[in-house]
Amino acid sequence: MKHKIGFNALSRRSGQRKALKRNMVTSLFRYERIETTKAKAHEVARMAEKMITRAKKDSVHARRIVTRDITDDGIVAKLFTQIAPLFADRNGGYTRILKTGNRLGDAAEMVILELVAKTEKPKKKADDKKEAKKSTKDKEEKASKETAAKAE
Repeated sequence: MKHKIGFNALSRRSGQRKALKRNMVTSLFRYERIETTKAKAHEVARMAEKMITRAKKDSVHARRIVTRDITDDGIVAKLFTQIAPLFADRNGGYTRILKTGNRLGDAAEMVILELVAKTEKPKKKADDKKEAKKSTKDKEEKASKETAAKAE
């Protein structure tokens, strides 16, 4: 019987397992969506849910606790400033697991682990340039129409 087994060892030693979960949680917060196996996704989701709950209260202590596992300062900042405020009124269930089928090599069950709410993507510089060109063209067209109307 398998009573009181609190986590999945993922066929790894404790150091390897800890590194795997830390890296996957960091990737989840960076990309907001990752594809992995079902067993890994469940373990990463547990860790991510606890971090988001901790990040909802932005304090020095909370940042220090989260920084133990996430070493990238940019991702920690994103978690506290962009991700956690999205879930301010939610009491859990911050992640979603979607089944995608089996992997070809070993038939492992693959899933997509993602955050329930999405942060807004920052606009790319190319998009900003296109919008700026479009707005200047619109202004020029309006000006030419107004001058044509005055000339008539």
